[in-house]
Amino acid sequence: MQSKASSVEQYLKALDPDRRAAISAVRDVVNANIDRAFEEGMQYGMIGWYLPHSRYPAGYHCDPKQPLPFAGLASQKQHMSIYLMGLYVGPDGGPKGQTELSRWFQSAWERTGRKLDMGKACVRFKKLDDVALDVLAQAFRRLTAAKYVEGYEAALALSGKSPNGKSPRGKSPRGKSPSAKRAAKAPAKPGGSSATSVAKRPAQSSATPPKPVAKLRAQPAAKALAKPAPRRKAAAKR
Repeated sequence: MQSKASSVEQYLKALDPDRRAAISAVRDVVNANIDRAFEEGMQYGMIGWYLPHSRYPAGYHCDPKQPLPFAGLASQKQHMSIYLMGLYVGPDGGPKGQTELSRWFQSAWERTGRKLDMGKACVRFKKLDDVALDVLAQAFRRLTAAKYVEGYEAALALSGKSPNGKSPRGKSPRGKSPSAKRAAKAPAKPGGSSATSVAKRPAQSSATPPKPVAKLRAQPAAKALAKPAPRRKAAAKR
């Protein structure tokens, strides 16, 4: 269920009180733990987190005008969903194209005693108590922007694709992707993204949410090229 809201605030305001409280709590956890290289805004009709063009100029290979999607949070008709594309970047040959991170995520979630209703990179929930917030927080802390880009480009290269639509890029002599370095180190530039940063940019629309890179088989994501960003102090309570 896509929203036409042009900002995260508008999106939240349009929700009923119960949904707004649950979505806001999950959003707070994401914002408290996500690598600060990512930006938050409206993307594909939902709350999204992405690498802006100022950090990853190639954008999303399926639609280069869009910044590279990383996660999403939405209120659907029958449930709420959080989309975790980063969990499936760089499949390492496990069952169903899973990664080391996705296997850890499922195992850690199940150990909390909560049922995991998960599709391909999509976790569905009907109330906040269904969400293992501590596991969600750890998942975002484990995957930096640089590591995400490394896995994303490795998956594209093995599929015969590249972010710019040309032949797959090679790696630098040290095996580190130039784009990953840029994602980790380049300072953000105002207005560099085509998606909507909170309360700043016009809304984008698209028929479907981004496809996870899970279907593009790749090697394990390379070692993070930069230290994780400091955690934000405030995290949502369950």
